[in-house]
Amino acid sequence: MKAIYLPGIHQPIQYVDRPMPTAGPGEVLIKLNAAALNHRDLFIQQGLYPGIKLPVILGSDGAGVVAEVGEGVDSVWRGQAVIINCGQNWGENPKFYGPDFRILGMPDDGTFAEYVTVSANYIYHKPAHLSFEQAAAIPLAGVTAWRTLMTRAGLASAHSVTPEKVLITGIGGGAALFALQFAVGAGAEVWVTSGSDEKLEQAKKMGAAGGVNYREPDWAKQLSAQTGGGQGSSLTRGYFDVIIDSAGGPNFARLVDLAAPGGRIAFYGGTTGNITDVVPAKAFFKQLNIFGSTMGTEHEFADMIAFVSEKKIVPVIDEIFSLADTEQAMSKMNEGKQFGKIILKISA
Repeated sequence: MKAIYLPGIHQPIQYVDRPMPTAGPGEVLIKLNAAALNHRDLFIQQGLYPGIKLPVILGSDGAGVVAEVGEGVDSVWRGQAVIINCGQNWGENPKFYGPDFRILGMPDDGTFAEYVTVSANYIYHKPAHLSFEQAAAIPLAGVTAWRTLMTRAGLASAHSVTPEKVLITGIGGGAALFALQFAVGAGAEVWVTSGSDEKLEQAKKMGAAGGVNYREPDWAKQLSAQTGGGQGSSLTRGYFDVIIDSAGGPNFARLVDLAAPGGRIAFYGGTTGNITDVVPAKAFFKQLNIFGSTMGTEHEFADMIAFVSEKKIVPVIDEIFSLADTEQAMSKMNEGKQFGKIILKISA
């Protein structure tokens, strides 16, 4: 089978022929129709990811059709269109993954290939309203956004009396866009930030109430003025019930300013570096809750897929490449200019 193979750190990926995997006991063999890129793939290639074990076939996200079932797997799965949960062996504690947790695509061979084998415990029926390319966009970014927004930040349900106000930073990346779609789907009032005015406009078309460009020196003041968050003392004013961040860095201190009293800030990334300049009094006088998050449990993945199906959420796709053109796809992701997920089309 054709696959994208990474032989070592700082080495170019290879489009090669690899042996066809077979389904062992409790496993299924999936003929992949589509896969999706994540920054994790780049970080592994660049040696910036913990616990790297190479060589490997890259790729965490994928959707396709079950071609074979292994011993002990219900034969009804054969021929079914499925989406793969790439986060596996979370463990018994829903608050934190256990020592056996692993993500598909390193150390185990991943989805940048024509076929992949996974435990049958980690396949779900593809939402009927989605194409394979759209479904492949969901797993890693989707479950990360879901856990961050719904579990860690505890976004109120759509049935709450007063819709919560949500701020999502750095709109345009896969997880941030899923957080936007999930929050809008849950009935929240959502605002966003971006370094691109074009991305802000695209987010508004997706249901965001508005947003600001974080490259403006006074972006936090602009956002506060737009949303009416300027009332109160400097230690207690704020507007957003929930803030979802992926950047960290110096701007995190502004998020503390923008959070409403009793608000929740949850973050799943640190693309701009370490968090600095946070005034502790602003956090404890406002009774803020600040959470770190990443990936999600099997239960959270199932809840996310059910929500996607119920709300007919369609992932945002930036561009689709062929498997043979994965190098160009990786280069585009490295540039960071995409709005939505970058997809690999593997088979019809």
